[in-house]
Amino acid sequence: MRVGLDCKVVVLTGAGISAESGIKTFRASDGLWEEHRIEDVATPYAWQKNPQLVWDFYQKRRSQLLEVEPNPAHRALKRLEQYLGENFLLITQNVDDLHERAESENVIHMHGELRRLRCEGCGEVFEMMDKASLTEKFVECPSCGNSRLRPHIVWFHEMPLMMPEIYEAVENCDFFITIGTSGHVTPAADLIHIAKSCKATCVGINLEQPLNYDVHDIFHQGKAGEILPQLVEKWLSS
Repeated sequence: MRVGLDCKVVVLTGAGISAESGIKTFRASDGLWEEHRIEDVATPYAWQKNPQLVWDFYQKRRSQLLEVEPNPAHRALKRLEQYLGENFLLITQNVDDLHERAESENVIHMHGELRRLRCEGCGEVFEMMDKASLTEKFVECPSCGNSRLRPHIVWFHEMPLMMPEIYEAVENCDFFITIGTSGHVTPAADLIHIAKSCKATCVGINLEQPLNYDVHDIFHQGKAGEILPQLVEKWLSS
């Protein structure tokens, strides 16, 4: 397999790539969400019912970002982006900022971002990732001043972000690469079917076979941090 400069590549990353940096995954037996039910911390109804619990939960997750670093898989994707330029798009289901800290630029966070907060009233989004913002108190909107800020996270029962742009890119790509994703969460898990129907070559990397394993043309089982750097160099030189 060779990835030429004129090839359009879309990459979809999931929790597995961040797990190698030390961020616990949602589906792992020792996962970060284990102490709380999904319904208690990851739905709009939870925010309405007990906003302090939800706020504290995401503040702890933001604090964890200060303790982790990008791994070789994140950096390999930056290498691929440098080579392809505008022909590269990285779609991530992750809400951490490890791709950005590895200097990836063309990134879509379809499930939102921990480092951002959104006004409940005016909808404006703000960067909130310095230590001073990790307070137990709610943050008032600095723009409208009339509403508090909520986590800029796509909770269960909410629509993922930038789906029209995602669908357009997937429908027009030559290679669709999944990394560290279980294939359980829709609509992300459905993207590979769209890519396949549009004649893209579908490549996967994961510790375990994902639910949509049989849709992949090529699948590499193992750690992305060990496999991906070698694959990228091979793709760009073969």
